[in-house]
Amino acid sequence: MAIYVVMEPPAGSNKAEEATLVRDGFTWLGFLFSPIWLAWHRLWIEALLTFAVMVILSVLGEKLGLEWAGSALSLLVSLYVGLEGQGLRISALRRRGWREWGVVEAGNLGGAEARYVLEVGEQEEELTSMPRIVPDTSLARPAQTGMALGLTHIPGRP
Repeated sequence: MAIYVVMEPPAGSNKAEEATLVRDGFTWLGFLFSPIWLAWHRLWIEALLTFAVMVILSVLGEKLGLEWAGSALSLLVSLYVGLEGQGLRISALRRRGWREWGVVEAGNLGGAEARYVLEVGEQEEELTSMPRIVPDTSLARPAQTGMALGLTHIPGRP
C-alpha cells in the first residue's frame, strides 16, 4: 500500500476533479533522470540547480583526476532527488497556492483517487445535512443593569 498526498487547487475551482495526488515515497524516474524528471514536473529552478551541480561535480572530478568521485557525488545528487523529489513537488504546489487536503492510502493511483472522491462526497453530505439553528429572541434573558464584578453579575447587590 502506498500513501498519496492530496493537494487541492486554489479556491474558486472544482476541488474534487482538479485535485492532484502525489505518491509519497521514492521515485525511480527521479533517481535515474533527475533533471529531466524535475523539469517534467515543472520544477524549473530545481532542475537547473540539479543539472548545474551534477556538471560541476563531474568537471571537478575530471580536473582533480578523481573521475569516480565526481560520478559518486553526482549519484548522491540523483539519490537525493529520488528520495525527496515528491516532497519538492508538494512544496512547489504549496507555493502556487494549492493546499494539502490530507493523505490517502491505496494500492495504486486509481484506488487513491476513488477513496479521495468518496471521502469528499461524505464530507459534503455531512456539511449539508446539519440543520441551521436560529435562536429564539423571545426566550432570551433581558439585559441586566447595575454594577458587575469581574465576568459575573450578581443581581440585587450593589
